[in-house]
Amino acid sequence: MSVIFRAITYATLFVGFVPIYLPARVPASAGIVRPPAVAARQIAGIVVGTIGAVIALWCILTFATIGKGMPAPFDPPRRLVIRTPYRVVRNPIYIGAALALAGAALLCKSSPLLTYATAFLVVCHLFVLTNEEPTLLRTFGADYEAYCRRVRRWWPAARAVP
Repeated sequence: MSVIFRAITYATLFVGFVPIYLPARVPASAGIVRPPAVAARQIAGIVVGTIGAVIALWCILTFATIGKGMPAPFDPPRRLVIRTPYRVVRNPIYIGAALALAGAALLCKSSPLLTYATAFLVVCHLFVLTNEEPTLLRTFGADYEAYCRRVRRWWPAARAVP
């Protein structure tokens, strides 16, 4: 199966299910509907959500082209991915998905959806600590250790101005 086909499949499943399908159920089940008028909050939500979706898709394509796999346990990367958004933070795909969720929360003025986004980040953090990082360390060894020393997990390091 080609890497691009796997990327499209994964993007459809991950980006379509986690930050779109599931969160759409939260407002619907809480009786929240999209506001009829578009105001500054909705525009901010669209911008934040779009930035998040672009980051998540960029990460998936980076895994497909550079890592020769997907950011998923069922199709792990064959190479350590430390370029493009991964040179800034170690977990940009989760950040992108959380931004997409936060954007949807702003768009819909939805506290339950914002709670979902927060819970998503907590679950991701726990997954990273207990599964993802130990697996990457076993798989890529010293290269991954060096990467972890250079790049922070969730927030970019301040760069010194030359």
